[in-house]
Amino acid sequence: MMTTRSGTQRSHLATSPFAPKIEPEIEHFELHDRVSHQSHGLGRVVSQESAAVTVDFGDCTHRIVSPFHLLERL
Repeated sequence: MMTTRSGTQRSHLATSPFAPKIEPEIEHFELHDRVSHQSHGLGRVVSQESAAVTVDFGDCTHRIVSPFHLLERL
């Protein structure tokens, strides 16, 4: 859906040659979830916020903000 300057959303016409913008699905992590990060390795979620999680990787703790491209749940 497109948003106009006034903030209202315009509907997408089925006959339009342009594809509608698809909102990416953001994964939600729970406390104590086991996760894998491409750079930091295996870890466990120790804190969660609305747009970030804090993960303990054993030797270090990192706060990772959403969207979680490099983080996946095990």
